[in-house]
Amino acid sequence: MDRIEVAERPDWEAVAQEMGFTFHHADGARYWDERAYYRFTLAEVEEGIETPSAELHGLCLALVEEVVGSERLMDRLAIPPAMRDVVANSWRARAPSFYGRFDFSYGGATAGPAKLLEYNADTPTSIFETALFQWRWLEDMIKAGRLPADTDQYNRLHDALKERLAALLTKGSVLHFAGDAAHLEDRQTVRYLEDVALQAGLDPEFVAIDRIGVDGDGRFVDEAGVLIAALFKLYPWEDMLREPYAKHLPDTTTLFLEPAWKAVLSNKGMLPLLWERHRDHPNLLPAAFADDFEGMAEIGDRHVRKPLFSREGADIELVDGDARETGPKGGYGEEGSIVQALAPLPVFGGRHAVVGSWMVGDEPVALSIREDDGPITRDLARYLPHAIE
Repeated sequence: MDRIEVAERPDWEAVAQEMGFTFHHADGARYWDERAYYRFTLAEVEEGIETPSAELHGLCLALVEEVVGSERLMDRLAIPPAMRDVVANSWRARAPSFYGRFDFSYGGATAGPAKLLEYNADTPTSIFETALFQWRWLEDMIKAGRLPADTDQYNRLHDALKERLAALLTKGSVLHFAGDAAHLEDRQTVRYLEDVALQAGLDPEFVAIDRIGVDGDGRFVDEAGVLIAALFKLYPWEDMLREPYAKHLPDTTTLFLEPAWKAVLSNKGMLPLLWERHRDHPNLLPAAFADDFEGMAEIGDRHVRKPLFSREGADIELVDGDARETGPKGGYGEEGSIVQALAPLPVFGGRHAVVGSWMVGDEPVALSIREDDGPITRDLARYLPHAIE
């Protein structure tokens, strides 16, 4: 694994505009950055990322099976008591998973095994730039003769998403998509998935998340009063379970993507639960709930404190002996926190890189890289393409 500096494509912004990648800059700063790319060997991808992802996903599913049968563990994960049957019943009904992303600290074959930082199992973004735009970068670089013709990329995310939707729903079915209509990145992410659904033979319909209603029978409907039979929602379960409309969730027949049982895996409390059950697993880090003083003492003074619900590095505290670094304030932490042993992100040329490993259904399918100037990956962390040479 190396970071290779290269000249960017002279027309990349025009290509981005043509493809609908309108959020390639954020607040005037680069989000997409192709002035460098990360180079992997095939063995690093297959043995270092793909195989561990499949194994960890299996461990995660086994954990869900245990959690949904335990009031104590549901309480540990701060799942609201009135909503615990919603989560458990979605698992027992085998409500299908669509996609998710593991985040790893991984520096290549010589740096040791990938270490799981968290599982973005519910509403991961950066999906368009992973599935389409970094692949377009690879094609353009090969076409221009700037990469060898046999250069590859670990990336079948687009095809996997299309195949998954085609397998989950009958051709011609309406699939509603919901998200924040005013948030540029979220709306473009959902637009991309609407296009994937269209390619899968489905009929996509968008409804803003705050415009979903309930009819006289307690069923979820869109603004036109049309029943929402299936819904992809770019909105997290930890919030949905606490909204006023949550009282209608126990009786709904709507198929949710992601399903409610993903509330277990998108919760950082799953990290100490995994560690308790699989101590010394090469891809897991020691972790404990913040009120577990014995577990905390075992981890020591090189750790990261994370709220159960936190995104884009918000309210994270990184402790390395006397040194401390905190992420941006996001208002998280009321439900509790966990502490995880510190696995510093690999640093390439002063940049801290985090590896994303994408799952579709139960299959690992793609890789993404984001890098930040500091050790905590924040919302403005840059996205860089990768290649297998």
